[in-house]
Amino acid sequence: MDPHSDTYIDLRSDTKTKPTPEMLEAMMTAEIGDDMNGEDPTVNRLESMVCEMLGMEAAVFACSGTQSNQMGLRSHCLPGDELLIHELGHIAIFEGGAPAVLSGISCRTLSGEKGMLTVDTLQGKIRADDQHLCRTRLLCVENTTNAGGGYYYPLGQLNEICDWAHENGLKTHMDGARVFNATIAAGYSIKEVCAPLDTISICFSKSLGCPMGSILAGSKEEIAKARRSRKIFGGALRQAGIVAAACVYALENNIDRLQEDHDNARFLAEQLATIEGISISPEETETNLVFFDIHPELGNAMQLSKALHEIGVGIGAMGHTRLRACTHIDISREKIAQVPAAIKEALNSGLNQYQGVATGPYARG
Repeated sequence: MDPHSDTYIDLRSDTKTKPTPEMLEAMMTAEIGDDMNGEDPTVNRLESMVCEMLGMEAAVFACSGTQSNQMGLRSHCLPGDELLIHELGHIAIFEGGAPAVLSGISCRTLSGEKGMLTVDTLQGKIRADDQHLCRTRLLCVENTTNAGGGYYYPLGQLNEICDWAHENGLKTHMDGARVFNATIAAGYSIKEVCAPLDTISICFSKSLGCPMGSILAGSKEEIAKARRSRKIFGGALRQAGIVAAACVYALENNIDRLQEDHDNARFLAEQLATIEGISISPEETETNLVFFDIHPELGNAMQLSKALHEIGVGIGAMGHTRLRACTHIDISREKIAQVPAAIKEALNSGLNQYQGVATGPYARG
């Protein structure tokens, strides 16, 4: 089925959202200027708003979450340096090798439950100051974890690993693409999240419902470096207020409503748990990401994803048997309620006709 159809239930990602009429109105009436020269009043308003919300000194608007993450990395590291990150971290696996390509940075990937790191995992991972070795310079965390399962960092754990990093001479960067999902689910404030961080990237085109845009916040010194990186990466913007206005609207209107997405995700998880051939623990669904597995004897994840697509439901494969559904502002409870029946229909019809397709985002087709 065409994903653009009004009846298609697209749970592949919260990047699939379209601006609401109110957001579009804000974009159409935005006051604009030349952001490259600091003259776009709406971008300036957005950056100031983010600084106040996060308790950070400075911020810089960016085109995408990948771009703002990479600007952050480059502000902390030099070519030949390495960063520490969970093996499922977005920066390590879903940004096209950008740390190496753009800045000559190596990713040292570490294990940990739920896509999160602990001091026990990090102990002993900083390389000696030796000419044969790359320098360990940065700790990267992701909140909420994406491929790790949509979990939020407990505040104590986040503070502990960031304190460890600083005590050992490392900087800290958070990929906070869905950080407001974390604040809503955990009940802590965004300032509490940012307190132990040197930089944070927040993506407006995910759970906040914007058509594009991300932002990097940190110290004045680090953001000055990031602005230079933005220019080098081809991301310097002109009349960007048209897009920044959507981000301002989202910060003012779309944060508290994330609880609705979380409630819909838990509802979906509970319904999936009743389907024979599907494995899921509903209590593990903390935010708007719902991970579940198909029993291998019935087929693989990509087969089920393809079958669901044909009957009007978009759910992505995340491994051989693992799938991910993502709730968001465009998906109502009424639409969510139709998904279990679609999965049952797909399983009952059989998946053999889809043999031979790829089995997940890491596989070759």
